[in-house]
Amino acid sequence: MEAAANKSEIIEKLKKDILLMQGFSAVLDHGRPDIGLGPMEKAFPNHIFPTAAVHEFVSANASSSAATTGFMAGLISHLMKTEGTCLWIGARRQLFPPGLKAFGISPDRVIFIDLQRERDVLWAIEESLKCGALTAVVAELKEISLTESRRLQLAVEKSRVTGFLHRCNPQKTNPIASVSRWEISPIASNLEAGVPGVGYPRWNVELQKIRNGKPGSWQLEWSAGRFSHLTTVATSNTFIQQTG
Repeated sequence: MEAAANKSEIIEKLKKDILLMQGFSAVLDHGRPDIGLGPMEKAFPNHIFPTAAVHEFVSANASSSAATTGFMAGLISHLMKTEGTCLWIGARRQLFPPGLKAFGISPDRVIFIDLQRERDVLWAIEESLKCGALTAVVAELKEISLTESRRLQLAVEKSRVTGFLHRCNPQKTNPIASVSRWEISPIASNLEAGVPGVGYPRWNVELQKIRNGKPGSWQLEWSAGRFSHLTTVATSNTFIQQTG
């Protein structure tokens, strides 16, 4: 039994050493805030959502873009907790700032930078990701090259800021130097019988790429200030909510 325990410790140490050699030291910081993704976090290296990294989100149409914005807001809400500042950069912003309150984010803690050209967006996000006083930086853009993305990754490795690149209807989904690639699409909310209004936001979350992790697909809902996992019921089109 002791030999088996020692073997497990050696294997875990080797895994961490490999992550360090691959330049993925961010996952080794266990003092980071809990993102609240529950079972989904098993997909990440060391089962921890990678902060101090660049995450790529790809949206093909307006509905997916709106869903992605909501999902990112949920992630950022957990990152910021009771303190921290987020920078939101784009050339065609469609976000309604008061809507962030639904995800527990006070709009006055988000600085919006609206620019005319996408090349200015790239410059602004690179400079922003160098600022260690920020918690997160969101950039809405279409195109970015591998070389440009590498500069962003180098910036967050020094500043420890978490970057979110939202590529809205890009001409091509070329590989970039991000730690992950996500595709978020909306799914129907569940309304209680006889109760009018709009239900809680629900998404199909596809993690297409995760460095040193395991890609997968999940269905999530945002309610009571947190993410909850959904399980499809085989005999109907409804969902059972599971706290994640």
